[in-house]
Amino acid sequence: MGEYLLGIDAGNTVIKAVLFDREGNEVAFAAEEGHSHMPAPGHVERGLGELWSQAQVVIRTAIERAGIRADEIVAIGCAGHGNGLYALDRNGEPLIAIQSLDTRAAGIVDEWRGEGVGARTYPIAGQSPWASQTPTLLAWLKRFRPDLFAKIGTVFLCKDFVVNRLTGARVSDVSDMSGAGLLDVAGRRYDQALMAAYGLGDSMDLLPDLFESDAIVGRVSATAASETGLSAGTPVVGGLFDVVASAIGSGVTRTGAASIIAGTWSINQVIVDRPDLSRPIFMSSTFDRTRYMAIEASATSAANLEWLVRELFPHDGKDGRSPFDLCCQLAAEIEPGADDPLYHPYLYGAQQDGHARAGFYGVAGWHTKGHLVRAVLEGVAFGHRQHIATLRAAGARFSEAVLSGGGSRSLIWPQIFADVLDVPVTVARSRETGALGAAITAGVGIGLFADLSAGAAAMVRTERHYRPNPALRAHYDRRFALHGDIAAALAPIWRRLAKAEPVERDAAA
Repeated sequence: MGEYLLGIDAGNTVIKAVLFDREGNEVAFAAEEGHSHMPAPGHVERGLGELWSQAQVVIRTAIERAGIRADEIVAIGCAGHGNGLYALDRNGEPLIAIQSLDTRAAGIVDEWRGEGVGARTYPIAGQSPWASQTPTLLAWLKRFRPDLFAKIGTVFLCKDFVVNRLTGARVSDVSDMSGAGLLDVAGRRYDQALMAAYGLGDSMDLLPDLFESDAIVGRVSATAASETGLSAGTPVVGGLFDVVASAIGSGVTRTGAASIIAGTWSINQVIVDRPDLSRPIFMSSTFDRTRYMAIEASATSAANLEWLVRELFPHDGKDGRSPFDLCCQLAAEIEPGADDPLYHPYLYGAQQDGHARAGFYGVAGWHTKGHLVRAVLEGVAFGHRQHIATLRAAGARFSEAVLSGGGSRSLIWPQIFADVLDVPVTVARSRETGALGAAITAGVGIGLFADLSAGAAAMVRTERHYRPNPALRAHYDRRFALHGDIAAALAPIWRRLAKAEPVERDAAA
């Protein structure tokens, strides 16, 4: 009888179930792509029923593909995208799911900035309010959808909903809740003064019970077992904020180590012994039971390439190559030039400006599709560089980084990251670092590994290494400066666009 760990990774766009053996070998994989709904500009939601249905499918499929018995799975860990808002009603039934790409609350963020709300939240949570942050969205519902707000019984994050459906437990973990700005981050607990600063002082009862990521919070129920093919009674740990899971799954567990994730979000993070709340960064979250993660992030990464492929590069896949590989090949054929187009990766707003928008700049008649693709790849890397500059200004020091997420799968994009960031970049063997990190955490929870470092040492392998090209350093310094100058010049125009009146259309037309 084997021993397998199941890692579930529930992102903004895809939910995956991956079975690993104790050496980190991927035994089976299954994924389902979700569907976002945009009922109004800036609103990005999903169906909770669909999310759980897809979770059932990927779990059952992974078990079937592995050809193992369900009782050979010794523990389950879940990771999920941070922030957004996944709410159940007072009877524990699905109510609303808002994804972390949502910008509906940008106006509240502007208002709170003028009122100094961030000056009250940052010393406690290590965060100032931003558009798709969980408490900001909850405050938006309280103000603009009081009917729906009154029905909320539990505020979950994405992976918490999956854990709830597996076990029936009303729980979350400290990494996700700290990443959502809902904890006294140093004290690792909920805080009444913090909730009051968000205007949610009367909402403490909506928050689920809090556990460490590797704590066993429940076991697979008989109902969930029948729906997923799992064995009833299998232990499930609290799980993790997916960026922390991905760091673990790519082997980043040492204090001072850096993890860069090019996924839906641009994630740039460094493990620290304690949060330094005197220096402003985007957020701090817990890492393990004693350490923390300093994080700079925004929804400005690989989702831009996904959009480009979906909207501008339709491909039937009959030649066996993915459209992403084809796009990256086009970019690889472009020799970097001084007049190459620039791209801003703000399809879902910028970190501190929910009104920001994406765009190509400097496009000329001699530029090709390859130039546009390369502009997107570079623009995303520039966004990561901007975040890393903020981390360094706050005292973070590192001389190399591990890259994970969808962007790491490209053979050209990691080299662009190395050149733009001017640091060596390593890519882990596993493509599913979030699921692997969740599986490692589950292994720690049941005692297979002494701690996360021991689990990563046993289950993580590196695959590729990239070194920066010194000849491109000045080229990318210049382009990064232009990238920032254009964004600063366009900021007032983005705000005017956000306030533009809709065009009146003739009903008879």
